[in-house]
Amino acid sequence: MSRLTAHTLDVSRLLFDLKLCGELVHRFTGWLEPEAIAACVTDGLVEQFHCTFARLWLVNRDRRSLKLVASSGLYTRLDGDFAQVPMGAFKVGKIAQHCIPFLSNCLPEEDWVKDRDWAIANQIYGFAGLPLMVDQQAIGVLAVFSHEPMTPEFLEALQILSLSITGALASALNHQRSQPLVEPAISLSEQLAQQLGKQKLSLLGSEQPLSPAVAQLLMQTAQLLAALACHYCRLLYEADTVILEAMLAVEAEQSASAVLAPFQTTIAAASSLGGSFQTQLDTNQTVMQLRLQLPQQVASSPLSEREREVIRLLAQGLRDRDIAQQLYISERTVKFHTKNMLRKLGVRTRIQAVFVASQNGWLSAA
Repeated sequence: MSRLTAHTLDVSRLLFDLKLCGELVHRFTGWLEPEAIAACVTDGLVEQFHCTFARLWLVNRDRRSLKLVASSGLYTRLDGDFAQVPMGAFKVGKIAQHCIPFLSNCLPEEDWVKDRDWAIANQIYGFAGLPLMVDQQAIGVLAVFSHEPMTPEFLEALQILSLSITGALASALNHQRSQPLVEPAISLSEQLAQQLGKQKLSLLGSEQPLSPAVAQLLMQTAQLLAALACHYCRLLYEADTVILEAMLAVEAEQSASAVLAPFQTTIAAASSLGGSFQTQLDTNQTVMQLRLQLPQQVASSPLSEREREVIRLLAQGLRDRDIAQQLYISERTVKFHTKNMLRKLGVRTRIQAVFVASQNGWLSAA
């Protein structure tokens, strides 16, 4: 009778753990960011199953090493000795290479443990390392550590959970690799230097985001200057103004009006933007100075006010859970706004979105 009772309790424990696994899987279902899925998994293992800490590595595309992409609980940093693990090195690398799960409830006694004193000092006894496999090879490794020995029921639930994790990560990685690469944003001064030649442009002041109309006019002016063999140019940022100055050599047979003829469209465009275009000849009539002065019109953001609130908090390093608490919305709503934000900005990851918003001056609360 007692053996039957014990078995019934074990089944009840397994069913409860499977229910928790289902809730965790529901959190990241449909996500397309591998790092976000990994963080959700490790957070959930610590919060729902009371693991001491959990980590998840993804195999790099060259399959020579693994990258730590999520760490929750006792350790949350992603740098350190195990940030990059060579394939086949340490226990994590061996699990990825051979695709064999490893379980232990006596971690301080294992020969492979790099620092047994650490395991003893932190009272880490349980360890589960699972390969996340697709087509007979690992795409990642999930490692879970606990103070208490891990029960057979939890290990069984963990094995089942790893299948859902693998499927979600595989879909996210495939989606990520199918997307066109987003080139890093190039600053206006770099674009101007490409037009004029790097030795001909100087930058004065801190570069600021400009509206597309202002930036386009500056680029068009640089194209004209390059065609006229401009010898010197500088881009100057002042309080509310951006100025492009250039020096052109004037041939003896050329008149000032002939030199300025290509800039008629520039003059009209500058006036329409609230700026000005000025010229001045030196006393010898051999050098003409051009000065295009425009107001610093900041590029308008395509994001809604709520999306701007979300991206400002993302830039502060907050996770979805923390953002949801600050904005009094659900985590699902945070993910909805984030997905729309990535689409509007034409980027694949949150880091890229924050970079674009920062470059365009959209992170300020104003």
